[in-house]
Amino acid sequence: MDFKLTEEQLMIRDAARDFAKAELLSGVIERDSKQEFPAEQVKKMGELGFLGMMASPEYGGGGMDTLSYVLVMEELSKIDASASVIVSVNNSLVCWGLDTYGTPEQKEKYLTKLTTGESIGAFCLSEPEAGSDATSQRTTAIDKGDHYLLNGTKNWITNGGTSDYYLVIAQTDKEKGHRGINAFIVEKTWDGFEIGPKEDKLGIRGSDTHSLIFNDVKVPKENRIGEDGFGFKFAMKTLAGGRIGIAAQALGIAAGAYELAKEYSKVRKAFGTEIMNHQAIAFKLADMHTKIEAARMLVYKSAVDKDNGDDYDLSGAMAKLYASEVAMETAIEAVQVHGGNGYVKEYHVERLMRDAKITQIYEGTSEIQKIVISRSILRD
Repeated sequence: MDFKLTEEQLMIRDAARDFAKAELLSGVIERDSKQEFPAEQVKKMGELGFLGMMASPEYGGGGMDTLSYVLVMEELSKIDASASVIVSVNNSLVCWGLDTYGTPEQKEKYLTKLTTGESIGAFCLSEPEAGSDATSQRTTAIDKGDHYLLNGTKNWITNGGTSDYYLVIAQTDKEKGHRGINAFIVEKTWDGFEIGPKEDKLGIRGSDTHSLIFNDVKVPKENRIGEDGFGFKFAMKTLAGGRIGIAAQALGIAAGAYELAKEYSKVRKAFGTEIMNHQAIAFKLADMHTKIEAARMLVYKSAVDKDNGDDYDLSGAMAKLYASEVAMETAIEAVQVHGGNGYVKEYHVERLMRDAKITQIYEGTSEIQKIVISRSILRD
């Protein structure tokens, strides 16, 4: 498979790389320490078109392919994974879901603001007892005729406190199982909607993660996405695309850690020479580079599968599984290459190591990815 990038894709990648170095690098350590949401940087990413890359131009989106989106995610994640996860959620979970399955009225009202960065979106599936298992939703949406009455709690919601619009998955008819699940667009200002405290996280500390509580929130019928009972399929298809974004984030974290380790090895001396001249370090860098290249091929393939209209459940799950493992391994090795300096904040690699861990957890843990992969390869 030829992954030679087009001139346009190279321009998009370079624009993201330049933005990350010019706008994200400065202050990234402080934002991490203070758990500070990068509001100014998010606004600029919206102006650059990074928040609605794959959405239809008709609704303010860039109309770009998934591979271009992956390239942007990789470059942003090398510097600041907190900023890149905001881009990931808004693009692959919120904008893509609305653009693909929303009504023209929903797109005009919500998508046009989300693609430009005027508003930010959140995807609300995880619950305290259900995790990412859409079939075990305890949040309910009772049909009241012209509206639904929404009750329940969602947790681990990225952009939870800063979003204006939320795509909420809820159980409408428990007796129907997965066919009784729906997806709704909920506005932040509606009565009964409460945002819980911000989570104090190990990594991606600049991203805005909250629990959300719904107490008799009235959701108009026109804010349901798709036909009655479509919510489960909506969640599964949206999450499948989300895996590609997170795989790209993991790839970027790995590449960023590797690049820092490589440059450090050229200037740090031990036993009379730069440490890159010691096989113990050189072999680490060789392994890191090889694994990152393998991960990149998996991530790019999943993006191309999606762009070609092929089934990307398998390739996306494999990309997410492997890239997240490589991110964790590479970040740990980058800290090791830096030695004692790797343990302090100013060298960045300790933050990348903390950020890497979440890529093995969200959008489904590594174990969930293996379930997706094994089911796919064993059903043939």
